[in-house]
Amino acid sequence: MFFNIFNVLQADAPVAWQLGLQDPATPVMEGIINFHNDLMVLLVFVVVFVSFMLWRILSHFYYTQNSRSDGVVHGTMIEIIWTIVPALALMVLAVPSFALLYAVDEVVDPALTVKIVGHQWYWSYEYSDYNQSEESEGIAFDSYMLPEDELKVGDLRLLEVDNRLVLPVDTHIRLIITAADVLHSWAVPSFGVKMDATPGRLNQASLFIERQGVFYGQCSEICGINHGFMPICVEAVSISDFLAWLYAHLED
Repeated sequence: MFFNIFNVLQADAPVAWQLGLQDPATPVMEGIINFHNDLMVLLVFVVVFVSFMLWRILSHFYYTQNSRSDGVVHGTMIEIIWTIVPALALMVLAVPSFALLYAVDEVVDPALTVKIVGHQWYWSYEYSDYNQSEESEGIAFDSYMLPEDELKVGDLRLLEVDNRLVLPVDTHIRLIITAADVLHSWAVPSFGVKMDATPGRLNQASLFIERQGVFYGQCSEICGINHGFMPICVEAVSISDFLAWLYAHLED
């Protein structure tokens, strides 16, 4: 029992009563978390100030306190202030926001390309860089959710799969995402990736995984009756371990 709990706590997956975001494994996710935290600090000041102003309005302008109006219907200065200050705040927030959006969409010359295809209701992965011939599909496999009777100690229910997507760390990776039937969405919170899989269209996402581990995600598009049963499991390994895994599969 303790071993099972320990594995769950160490997994990059949601846990019961979790508050906050999952630990980041990519620079993009680190940027998302830092931007989120900075926004929360600003929101605290905004909420406190607005609440204070509402309290003053309700307390000072209650009819028992001021039963007669002084006839003032406009305050030019205060209207200028509450228009200019929020506009300046949005301009300040736009700078890190645009920088983060650029980092999310940035395409670096990739060392590895993985094609991801969403199906009802499983994922298919293809390492097309390693096709041995035009007729060969290289390394390609399907990834299905493991049923409960096949789970081992430490496996996560509704998140573990029979074939994990294996990726190397410290490598620029390009993900080509599409779907074979309906809309899906390939999402792994620790990577900061949530990309729609659209039939007839190739969407692209970039990855640079900074640490080894097992990372879980799920389809984030309501794609049918078994939408909640097509999890994503990514195993990030060292480059040497990835090459060993790669050569083993190419020899099969």
